[in-house]
Amino acid sequence: MRWRLKRFLQHTVAWCALLPMAITVLGVYLGTALWTLKISFTNSRTFPSDEYVGLAQYERLFGNQRWLLSLENLALYGVLFIVACMVIGFLLAVFIDQKVAGESGLRTIFLYPYAMSFVATGLVWQWVLNPGAGIQHAVRQMGWEDFTFDWIIDQDKVIYTIVIATVWQASGLVMALLLAGLRGIDEDIWKAARVDGIPTWRVYVTIVVPMLAPSIATVFVLLSTGVVKLFDAVASMTQGGPGTASEVPAKFIMDHLFGRANIALASAGSVVLLLTVIALLAPLLYLRRRGNTGHA
Repeated sequence: MRWRLKRFLQHTVAWCALLPMAITVLGVYLGTALWTLKISFTNSRTFPSDEYVGLAQYERLFGNQRWLLSLENLALYGVLFIVACMVIGFLLAVFIDQKVAGESGLRTIFLYPYAMSFVATGLVWQWVLNPGAGIQHAVRQMGWEDFTFDWIIDQDKVIYTIVIATVWQASGLVMALLLAGLRGIDEDIWKAARVDGIPTWRVYVTIVVPMLAPSIATVFVLLSTGVVKLFDAVASMTQGGPGTASEVPAKFIMDHLFGRANIALASAGSVVLLLTVIALLAPLLYLRRRGNTGHA
């Protein structure tokens, strides 16, 4: 009887400890998401309104060329950002996994950019890529007067500068996560591969990478959500310019929410981004749950 009472008290304390977070999730996250969904079906402008207009805001949203351009930019940015981060992060993880000298120092150096805010990163790279004060200016001062690197003011290439800055910041996190996965691989696998004479690259491609699937899935989810909510780096580096060449959905939403006093259209854009995140997470969660059920 005493054992059951003790177990009941332990469960009660645990649930009480989780209660504040449960209230936060239900009241803040879920509550605001539902409120945003409601507002997106109204004709709200500066202040919320109960005037129901159906899907009019969504029709207006997808009829807006600026919104469509922001989606195109986000798609291009997302592909380049995720692929570059995964490739560079994996190569860095493989490099450090060789137990190189000064490993702890290298890990700190590679991971340090992630400790910076995207605003700071954007400001630093805005200066580095500034044609009048950054790389182009420095190279020309060395004697190569015809050298040109003005992507940040080029409408066709400005989105690539956002990729460069954010990949520089996020690759260290990918490295850390994949390095943890590499360190969990049994050393006997490498010994067996050496005995069989299997090339190192083939071991990585056919054995190591499949074994890193859970880590890679985690990295993909983190990077994908980072892509969807991209705002700080754009706002600090290019302000969406030149013109609207580097416009992204989150900046479109913030501009209409605070700058143009159109909270209904901004809410519609927010709902679209939320659905995008759910579409990215749902298959991975389903596969993980299915894998756990199959394992059980």
